Amino acid sequence: MRKIILKPLYLACVFASCTSLTALADRAQDILQRSDVIRNPQTSFVVNVSLKLYENNRLTDQNRVTTHSRQNANGQFLTIVHMNEPNNDRGKLLLRNDNILWFYDPKSKASVRMSPRQRLLGNASNGDVITSNFTLDYAAAMDGEEAITDGDRNQRPAWRLQLSSTNDFAPYKKVELWVDKENDRPLKGKFYGNSGKLLKVAWYRNWQPVFGTVRPTEVVIGDGFNPNKVTLMQMSEYRQKDLPLSWFNKEWLSHFTPQEG
Repeated sequence: MRKIILKPLYLACVFASCTSLTALADRAQDILQRSDVIRNPQTSFVVNVSLKLYENNRLTDQNRVTTHSRQNANGQFLTIVHMNEPNNDRGKLLLRNDNILWFYDPKSKASVRMSPRQRLLGNASNGDVITSNFTLDYAAAMDGEEAITDGDRNQRPAWRLQLSSTNDFAPYKKVELWVDKENDRPLKGKFYGNSGKLLKVAWYRNWQPVFGTVRPTEVVIGDGFNPNKVTLMQMSEYRQKDLPLSWFNKEWLSHFTPQEG
């Protein structure tokens, strides 16, 4: 009789445990989705991006790009990145079309596939300047909560999420992301490669109103191997633009004209 009673009790515990894990996963994904809405305007838009590389506190390299983004039917962003500076790169383009990244050179008029993991400048990769919703590239899991120092050097209560890539396009195999418990703002991220090594640490800061929501307009990216190497990514001059879906394919890149403010 004891075995007969314990078996249903065991099954009930297993069911309750599985239900609890599912609820935690859903909660983590919901937190991640809310942070995406703050990190990126969920609309069609254009933004200027400045990248500056500092080594031992000295500016050693920089470039400027303009990012053009709109969402596809699934809610993920399609993106065209126009290179503005340096002058010898001006007019070159990056295109994210679903889970494919294309590089276009106007001199050769050729489009070739690129990796989102490839470095663009300093610690910033191609994937860092391409607009993306983490929710559609990563599966999130709760990993506790803690107080952390944010990019503006304030102590903030945060959820800690573990993100695992769900497709080959995701620039990183794994991400640790800290999200503010009080307002869902992304505060800090640690980004890992396929080998499991830490590639970079990013802090989101300089929060400014953009399209009715306060968003980070700077990302400080520290090198995972060299603490004296820091890249500053600054976003400015956000503007809402109706970007046609037909623009976001490699056959159209030769006709592309950057959208000015």
